[in-house]
Amino acid sequence: MTAKILVSACLMGHAVRYDGAAKPLCHPAIERWRAEGRLVTLCPEMSAGMPVPRPPAEIEAGRTGASVLSGVGRVLEKTGGDVTEAFRRGAENALALALTANCRFALLIDGSPSCGSSFVYDGSFSGERVPGEGVTAALLRKNGIEVFSDREIGLLVERLGREDEADP
Repeated sequence: MTAKILVSACLMGHAVRYDGAAKPLCHPAIERWRAEGRLVTLCPEMSAGMPVPRPPAEIEAGRTGASVLSGVGRVLEKTGGDVTEAFRRGAENALALALTANCRFALLIDGSPSCGSSFVYDGSFSGERVPGEGVTAALLRKNGIEVFSDREIGLLVERLGREDEADP
């Protein structure tokens, strides 16, 4: 069975980011995976009903996606709004879709308070990055889905190559 990949919609060229933009990921593997029917596209925030554009949001200082999931962290908009529940709902929607579609992997945009997998912003809206993961990345990993950032697509290509060799 060909492994499926949950992919951030912004990486696939959909204008769903907070600022109304996309961030298309150009890599030969993307087109190959699309042709093979491996890609399952979702924007967690959009799936939770958040608008585009929307105010920028960050996980509050000193917290992580896992702490948001456990109820001790929040996701706050630059304007002060608390959007924690929408981010939790988006993560739950992403997990449900990944499980339904049999996605064993995820390719997510780094830095996002939802999809960040190696870094997020520090909660001060100053552009400072800190190691950590967003709410969706944390929930996917907690449920056994391997998460790769857009900067790690080469690692995902290698990982899928090993997977395909083991399961012809």
